[in-house]
Amino acid sequence: MQNDEGRIVDLYLPRKCSATNRLIPAKEHSAVQLNVGLVDENGVYSGEFYTFALAGFIRSRGESDACLNRLLHEKGLLTFSK
Repeated sequence: MQNDEGRIVDLYLPRKCSATNRLIPAKEHSAVQLNVGLVDENGVYSGEFYTFALAGFIRSRGESDACLNRLLHEKGLLTFSK
């Protein structure tokens, strides 16, 4: 819901898993949210970041590492070249 100024005023906004697009319920305690910061060519943090949320379903299956690698590769933050 938005107010007259166009700001979102809902008390709760559910998160979605970045890997599966499943909704992450409020009571799920095994879900994690990661902020991956961007750095410049000197390795200094630029103040920008990407946010990834992983549901407990993915973590319990042991696929969170592979899913995070795939998401980082899609954003261009990770390469698989030698």
